[in-house]
Amino acid sequence: MNVIAGARDLATRHLRESGIFIAFAALVILFAALNPNFLSANNLTNIILQYSYILILAIGMVMVIVAGQIDLSVGSVVALTGAVSAVVVIRMGMPWYVGVLAALVVGLLVGIWQGFWVAYVGIPGFIVSLAGMLLFRGLTYLVLDNVSLSPFGGTYYEIANGFLNGLLGGMGFDVFTLVIFGIAVAGYAISQWRSRQGKIAYQQQVETMGLFVLKIVLVAAVVMWFGYQLSTYRGLPLVLIILAVLIIVYALVTQKSVFGRHIYAVGGNRHAAELSGVKVRRINFWVFVNMGVLASVAGIVYSSRMNAAQPGAGNMFELDAIAACFIGGASTTGGIGRVGGAMIGGLIMAVMSNGMQLMGVPQSMQQVVKGLVLLLAVAFDIWNKKRAASAR
Repeated sequence: MNVIAGARDLATRHLRESGIFIAFAALVILFAALNPNFLSANNLTNIILQYSYILILAIGMVMVIVAGQIDLSVGSVVALTGAVSAVVVIRMGMPWYVGVLAALVVGLLVGIWQGFWVAYVGIPGFIVSLAGMLLFRGLTYLVLDNVSLSPFGGTYYEIANGFLNGLLGGMGFDVFTLVIFGIAVAGYAISQWRSRQGKIAYQQQVETMGLFVLKIVLVAAVVMWFGYQLSTYRGLPLVLIILAVLIIVYALVTQKSVFGRHIYAVGGNRHAAELSGVKVRRINFWVFVNMGVLASVAGIVYSSRMNAAQPGAGNMFELDAIAACFIGGASTTGGIGRVGGAMIGGLIMAVMSNGMQLMGVPQSMQQVVKGLVLLLAVAFDIWNKKRAASAR
């Protein structure tokens, strides 16, 4: 009973965080019940490959939103950076890594361009990125001469389509994949334990030991089951490694670094942050620079996945990334949001899209459902704030 009471109390105190996990689990259970193929190894692998670039965009977007800004240009930047890679690798015949480097440089320049107008000229990010959405899309058409370029082939193609399999052998499953997932579970358990001990040291309220152990066991079981499913198909996707590294790095940056704390300070109360000595302009500048670089990474992954660069690539990606952040608990007013929440929000979008595709739902209806989910997520955010204010 203590565990049940503790779980109820924890869910009540952290309604924003717990609600998103419950919604995600409910969606997975629903689509698994409607279509047995939803949880197959093949389909789980496809979800990773098809939506990895949205998750990469969501990592950068949540930082932009936490800072109290928005970036509507990321879809166009995905197209532009992919187009630059294609010109370098396909048209000019350069090695794959030159194309990757060129795309990253373009993403960096885009971030510097937009960060300058937002941070030092004072134009709202909404306007700057709206102009960027048109500007970078037009540049994409110019770079590609209004035609698609394909195929990349070789190593560049493997970035988003390659797998690590058979490195440690296995009988019907890939041992290396299971080892990597086992290390991930161990790292998660250690980080949660250290976090718990830190809260206890500062006399903060924590869940009961029974509930803590139950949480670790459940997460470990789900993660290892997921890893086993991947190991029985084609092994560990390379793009999943890229995504995992980015999630770990940016989770540490946003939660443990001075730069990350300053982003939350700027988004929470810009005037108070200025009075506290936070260099607001510099923070806003680097937030947009970071978004440009991550958009270029997403552009590399997307063009690799498609094995081509297309003038219309990345269309509506910005809305998916923004929706992932808001569904994952980011606040529309800034100052609130986490990388982990954005990832869960992105996975909810991915699960909805994939599940509806398996059910044969028309694309038009899929857009309707996504729009309603986004609206409900923002409505929940507003309701949660009012509930917290009335409780004081």
